[in-house]
Amino acid sequence: MNSQALAPGLYVRGLTPPLRLADFRLVAFDMDSTLINIECVDEIAEAAGRKAEVAAITEAAMRGEITDFKDSLRRRVALLAGVPVTAMEEVYARHLQLNPGVEAFVQACQAAGLKTLLVSGGFTFFSDRVRQRLGLDFARANVLEIEDGRLTGRLVDRPWGDIVDGAEKRRVVLEVCELMGVEPAQAIAVGDGANDLPMMQVAGLSVAFHAKPAVREQAMVSIESGGMDRLLQLLT
Repeated sequence: MNSQALAPGLYVRGLTPPLRLADFRLVAFDMDSTLINIECVDEIAEAAGRKAEVAAITEAAMRGEITDFKDSLRRRVALLAGVPVTAMEEVYARHLQLNPGVEAFVQACQAAGLKTLLVSGGFTFFSDRVRQRLGLDFARANVLEIEDGRLTGRLVDRPWGDIVDGAEKRRVVLEVCELMGVEPAQAIAVGDGANDLPMMQVAGLSVAFHAKPAVREQAMVSIESGGMDRLLQLLT
């Protein structure tokens, strides 16, 4: 990566800091391993005794080694069949935490007048709670099908499509920009996995947060140690 170390664990590429946070109008976040500390699908799989199997697929997908994200997600969700909703509630209560610096950075964006978007290949069971917790403006994620208090191993089709993959993340960012009447260049996109690259590529500022190598190599900013609030060292 042709990048400059602004500080230990903070790299920039093709940028001359500082930038004005108020010059941006939208910030879009991935959820799993970006806003929060876990991959929710992996933690749910533990209740089914399939965590190692599911986590291996997740890791390969996030590294870009599995290019069909939709297929990889369907495979993982199918392995969750029979898991009770109470297991997801336990994941949220016992395992899910906001990543360091997330609250501070989100609050700084809100104070500067940016709209906030969570766009996730994960699940609304968690994204709805994270959205409420952080006071985010918009969210899109996948819906797990539940019958009789247990997961069926399927996803629920939505009016916009079936699965939030990289292409859908990109489309949502562009759609929200259009609805707001702003240019994609006025958007910030923050993610960690290969399925975040499409939205990062259309944003004016792309940020890799403790990301996979392929994502670090393409992002304008890479935070490799410390919290998300380290972005405020670049954005005044």
